[in-house]
Amino acid sequence: MEELDTTSSVQALSSSASSLSSTNRESSSAPSTSSPPSQVRPEEEQEEEDYGQPPQLIQQQTGVSYHVPFPTTDDEASRLIRDDSLSCIIVVLTFGFFVSLTFILGVYGSVNLRFGPNCSLVIQPNSLLVEYIKVEELDGAKTAPMLYGLYKTPSLDVITTWSEIHNASLPGSSHKEWIYILNKGSQINISYSVNSPSSSPLVLLIAQGSEGFAQWLEDPSYPNTTLSWNIICGSGMIQQDILKSSSYYVAVGNLNSEEVLVQLNIRLKAFLYNATQAYYKCSLAQGSCSSKVFFPYGNTAVLTSPGPEQGAASNEWYVKLSYGPRWVTYLVGMGGMTVLVLLAFHFLNNFQCTQEDRTRFQFEETGSERAPLLLHKDDDISSWGSSYDSVSQDDEDPEDGLAVSSLEEKVPKDGEYNSSIRQLCAICFDAPRDCFFLPCGHCVACFACGTRVAEMAGTCPICRRNMKKVRKVFTV
Repeated sequence: MEELDTTSSVQALSSSASSLSSTNRESSSAPSTSSPPSQVRPEEEQEEEDYGQPPQLIQQQTGVSYHVPFPTTDDEASRLIRDDSLSCIIVVLTFGFFVSLTFILGVYGSVNLRFGPNCSLVIQPNSLLVEYIKVEELDGAKTAPMLYGLYKTPSLDVITTWSEIHNASLPGSSHKEWIYILNKGSQINISYSVNSPSSSPLVLLIAQGSEGFAQWLEDPSYPNTTLSWNIICGSGMIQQDILKSSSYYVAVGNLNSEEVLVQLNIRLKAFLYNATQAYYKCSLAQGSCSSKVFFPYGNTAVLTSPGPEQGAASNEWYVKLSYGPRWVTYLVGMGGMTVLVLLAFHFLNNFQCTQEDRTRFQFEETGSERAPLLLHKDDDISSWGSSYDSVSQDDEDPEDGLAVSSLEEKVPKDGEYNSSIRQLCAICFDAPRDCFFLPCGHCVACFACGTRVAEMAGTCPICRRNMKKVRKVFTV
């Protein structure tokens, strides 16, 4: 397609040159009274021919050189670098924003806690990301938990024991659970007594964490989802040692269709954190408590609950634990990440520009001479015709003579044309085709002309698609 367009342009040049030469001969041989009309007609024909030809060919026909303030290659490169830098900044800021949301709303988001008596929960957030800890009671119980603040992690050396008796009536396909927060080294002992008219068994289990308990609720008959799973009938006792600090559920389930009565005597031995060296103490009876997290070494907060109350309807508490983000860390982190990415991008751009300059220098040193687009004729067209034509042409302006002679050159043969023009820029016909347009990928011009086309037209001259960038082709 490119070769056909260029061939048609060259043929148009040849035809215009021939018509111009014949017109000059006719005008010189015609009488002086008819010379004005004969001069006007070739000018109109020339304008019609020039209208359908590319600007570069019009420049060659008229012989008048003009200059348009095109941006230089350095300006284009600077603009592309600025656009890419802005894109990098937007991507980095977006990534940092989502990472910050993940930490603020996910890892250190607000959480509702449910725990039983004699709870001793240590809280150690990252001092780089968290500025303070806030605990708020949700149920408004008479005896409220306590929040302690310590400079370092306290020792786990306080031992306490207590027992609870629970009488439960379980309808068919139902369950009942009790929750405790126990530390490593604690122990659970459960004595049970099942009263069923048809000796229907029950399921007694100890599950670690809310996830383990939720898995058991999905399939109560599957034993491998819990820490301890037992079928109980009559009377008996089970014991479970605690190897990891976490929340534990003690539950009994009735998988039968009839109602069953059960009595549980739960005895617990728990290890608690020693909070006697606390610098901060706050009771949740006030509504909420906040403990500041020191930077950069951090500190420790301990949340404790009182022991069981005799005759109380429930020995469970509900609190809301939330973390205050350290905004300075997130802002500095996103800014530092942006600076690092920009520095890396700037280094890569400098390296790429250095490689382009080196390749361009090697090409200029080792490049061969370029063949001209139009080969000069052996015989000058201006010498053809009568002597009167020669005399009349000698009287013309030298610049017009040069323009006409440049147009009256001989069109090369197909083989010569293909060998000389295939690798040359289709715009300036001087430099090799060393660039391509994005996103279409057409390669028809040199890098300088391609840059100018992108700035002026903004569309590919072949497919008329909008161009985004012009990339240089390097020859190795």
